[in-house]
Amino acid sequence: MSKHFRPWKIDETHLLPPSVEDYVAKDHLSRLIVCLVRESLDLSEIAGSYTSGLGQPPIDRQMMTGLLLHFYASGLYSSRRIARATVERADFMMMVAGDPPDFRTISDFRKRHLKALAALFVQELNLRKRRAW
Repeated sequence: MSKHFRPWKIDETHLLPPSVEDYVAKDHLSRLIVCLVRESLDLSEIAGSYTSGLGQPPIDRQMMTGLLLHFYASGLYSSRRIARATVERADFMMMVAGDPPDFRTISDFRKRHLKALAALFVQELNLRKRRAW
């Protein structure tokens, strides 16, 4: 008698698309960072730097900030590696909600908001201490 294997359903289509939050576990670091960025961090300095109504709308500041915080916490610093991970790693695909920025956008955001991002790291660490995460 031969062994039966579960079928590999690589070509099967889904009736409904999955939620991007289903990509990672409930206790994953990326979810914590998303929660911090959405509910606790003060992003007013970053938001205040966008005053012109000209050109394309910028990528959401919460998403970009969360993305960079998560990458720094993961030890990744290269904009090209960050951009690659947003299409290869489930935790980063979840953070960008399936709409990844290119490496130049990531690099420009980091350069433009370097001072504000440094202050956000301090905010994040203080919040983690207070909440014992």
